[in-house]
Amino acid sequence: MASSDVSDVADQLAKTKVDEQYELNFKGRGLKLNTAEDAKDIIKEIEECRTMTALRLEGNTMGVEAAEAIAKAIQKHPEFKRALWSDMFTGRLKTEIPKALQFLGDSMIQAGVGLVELDLSDNAFGPNGVVGLVDFIKSPSCYTLQELRLNNNGLGIGGGKMLAESLTECHKRSMEAGKPFCLKVFISGRNRLENDGAMALAKVFKLVGTLEEVAMPQNGIYHPGITALADAFSQNPRLKILNLSDNTFTQAGAKSMAKVLPKLQEIEVINFSDCLLKTEGALALSKALKEGHTKLKELNLYGNEINKTGANAVAENMENKPALLRLDLNCNMLGEEGVDEVRGTMEAMGKLDALASLSEDEGSDEEDEEHGDGDGEEIPAEEEREGEVVDDPALQVKGKAITPKKQTVSIKEFVSFPSPSKLIGLGDQRAQVITDELGQDISDMEKAVQMFMKVSSVVTQDDMETKEAACQCADRIMEETIQRNADVAAAMVANTLLVYLGVIKGEDKKYRPPSNITGPLLILEHMVRQPYFPKFSREILQTFIGKPNPILDHASTARHKLLQTLFTF
Repeated sequence: MASSDVSDVADQLAKTKVDEQYELNFKGRGLKLNTAEDAKDIIKEIEECRTMTALRLEGNTMGVEAAEAIAKAIQKHPEFKRALWSDMFTGRLKTEIPKALQFLGDSMIQAGVGLVELDLSDNAFGPNGVVGLVDFIKSPSCYTLQELRLNNNGLGIGGGKMLAESLTECHKRSMEAGKPFCLKVFISGRNRLENDGAMALAKVFKLVGTLEEVAMPQNGIYHPGITALADAFSQNPRLKILNLSDNTFTQAGAKSMAKVLPKLQEIEVINFSDCLLKTEGALALSKALKEGHTKLKELNLYGNEINKTGANAVAENMENKPALLRLDLNCNMLGEEGVDEVRGTMEAMGKLDALASLSEDEGSDEEDEEHGDGDGEEIPAEEEREGEVVDDPALQVKGKAITPKKQTVSIKEFVSFPSPSKLIGLGDQRAQVITDELGQDISDMEKAVQMFMKVSSVVTQDDMETKEAACQCADRIMEETIQRNADVAAAMVANTLLVYLGVIKGEDKKYRPPSNITGPLLILEHMVRQPYFPKFSREILQTFIGKPNPILDHASTARHKLLQTLFTF
């Protein structure tokens, strides 16, 4: 063929247009679509679009009538593949959303679309919303589904189970039709799935076997659910991204996951941060990752109470990971020596750049014993005085003593307007000052809890000095109160705490719980570890703290830490 002929063919091919992916984008316009008239501009564009493969509607709010009208327009596009509909029902009633979803789903079924991606994240439709999706998910339109994103929908256990049943039926029907369901991406974070919901979905994952990305962070899943998921992942060898952060593995869950990791040689990203792995769990995972896994790019074990032994083992086993870009071991318990060891290990392998900052390390147990006061409080050097004997044993450390902090604030000032500085200003004898203020009222569980709320309300995540002072006071108040009410304390203390946290309603209709209960939850997490705290009270708290509740949702980090402790004690 002559060169001129080749040029002519190339020119002709360049002019030839093949149907391309085309997305209609109405993202973030803040449209309030109540009626068909409200949606007329969207409908017009959909109807006039020759080839619509994706429709992006997030950041608007859609009612039933508008959804029905838009659905009719979608029905004209059998080529439709991607429904990008996150954050689309703000301010809608829970009764509206299932109907709207039903209309949209039915339109796609009638059009005969083969959907590839469905994103309904950040729509708080709860289990009711799943009702509106059930028929659609079971339909031939979802046999082709590869990406399902249902993040932050408040599904709960019931919604998780319904979803799992629908996906199972979809898989069954697709196999019968000779078009196997090949889901690749499943995203479902912040949905309160808990063990039962996770176990139901694990059965689906095991059936499918084609997953490449799974993200299920912050779902209240404990080790039985983690174990079920791990077993399911063993049947998904192409898994590349795995995010189960902010659940509660414990060592048992970590060991179950470790057994499966050797089968996941395609894995690129592992995020098990804030999962209470502890050192034993980290060692198990480290051993599982030692050989192979050459495609691993990121390993996140942030905030897992791992000591220097576990952390260094993890670092050492990153040696044969040529693709590694990030190893996160921050907010664990390495101590200064452990931090240096881990950095030295990574530097020796030429991978120091991949190591995330260790600036939030929580210090090792050995350092607490060497430098602390027995309760984990480090003594500033400028407050030490050699050889001086102090009457209060709490202020003595290995032959040394610290200068007591005098009271500069009255208890009346603190009680009237609590603040961190005022709590510190009560001095080192603050616990005694507060119990003296309560006097005989310390026998009254309700008044004792009221004082606990005042003390703990001034605590924040980052102010350790105030937190330690509050823990000291809370221990003195609650231990004595519980002892004085020994016969009924087990149920009474949990019930009273839940009332004043705003989790359940009390008899005083005028009481308004604080808008932010982060501080009380942080101090409660300390209290439930103490010998004086009744076991039955822990069980009651675990039940209620784990349930959906707006005031708890606003303190999610503190709540999660409390739940982890309640589960392990």
